[in-house]
Amino acid sequence: MINFLNLKAVNAQYEEELKIVCARVIDSGWYIMGQELIDFEQRFASFCGTKHAIGVANGLDALILILRAWKEQGKIQDGDEIIVQANTYIASILAITANNLTPVLVEPDPNTFNLSVEGVNAAITSKTKVILPVHLYGQLSPMPEIMDIANKNGLLVLEDCAQSHGAHLDGQKAGNWGHAAGFSFYPGKNLGALGDAGAITTNDSELAEVLKALRNYGSHKKYENIYVGINSRLDEIQAAMLNVKLKYIENETVRRQEIATQYLNKIKNKLVKLPSVSHPSAHVWHLFVVQCENRLSLQNWLEKNEVQSLIHYPIPPHKQKAYAEMNNVSLPLTEYIHEHVLSIPLDPTMSQNDIDKVIKVLNEYTL
Repeated sequence: MINFLNLKAVNAQYEEELKIVCARVIDSGWYIMGQELIDFEQRFASFCGTKHAIGVANGLDALILILRAWKEQGKIQDGDEIIVQANTYIASILAITANNLTPVLVEPDPNTFNLSVEGVNAAITSKTKVILPVHLYGQLSPMPEIMDIANKNGLLVLEDCAQSHGAHLDGQKAGNWGHAAGFSFYPGKNLGALGDAGAITTNDSELAEVLKALRNYGSHKKYENIYVGINSRLDEIQAAMLNVKLKYIENETVRRQEIATQYLNKIKNKLVKLPSVSHPSAHVWHLFVVQCENRLSLQNWLEKNEVQSLIHYPIPPHKQKAYAEMNNVSLPLTEYIHEHVLSIPLDPTMSQNDIDKVIKVLNEYTL
């Protein structure tokens, strides 16, 4: 079986280094908010091109805390509207509703599945305060246009970069376009920890200070609490392992792009629609997502031929039980996407034989 993603093989590449840094943390006797975290925050900020990176417990917390911080700063308030593409993973929506804010779901761009500029313009009202572009599957949203809209309308921009580590457009990386950005380092991400982990990037020093307190019980100084905060800290062992893996992410991205290019050039089956790429450098290929009118048939064919596939995502947020109040909302394009997309293996440790087999199996698929 060709695994969708072989995390054991991915991390085995750096096994000795990972064990060394874990031992270093264990031997240090300091496990929370120490030098490993400081080093990772500095290195990740440099990687993204931002002034600040703030390590947090996971990607969802990153998004929640940014919106929370803007509320503390008086920039947004309960009930304000946040524009976001409807076909995102539910975490993007959870962050909005967790802050008593209102998600305004818009249909995505039909080619890239990212936030549509036309959709944003049509959705802006007097209550709109934030645009939340999700760089889905690893491809940057149309950030120059989105920032123009935001600047003209006095809006904040929160990038959801959970799938786009290192993607860049016009030399500017994901996480360095908006006013703040949330990253996930879930193990399966392009930059993955060996557990849950996340980070926030921003060039706003005042916001960074609020965020550092909010993630730490609302405190900059022990037992002195400025805000009603939470406990969302990136621990020392995960920070140390991320420091190791950050050194290799650019090489892994190149490999992902090489595999994706082979798929794009060699998969020639009219029953399988390939992804659309707006700018090659803007895509880091967290996922390679195809479309098929009969998805179950294609998935069964792949399984029969020992190629694992996954669906990202089978149910859109507005059709989830958690958001029953949205269940009657009609978003035809979003619903079509969720019914027809299928992710095929794209793993930087794949052999050429594995790549060739995936291509061959897809090309041989028939109804």
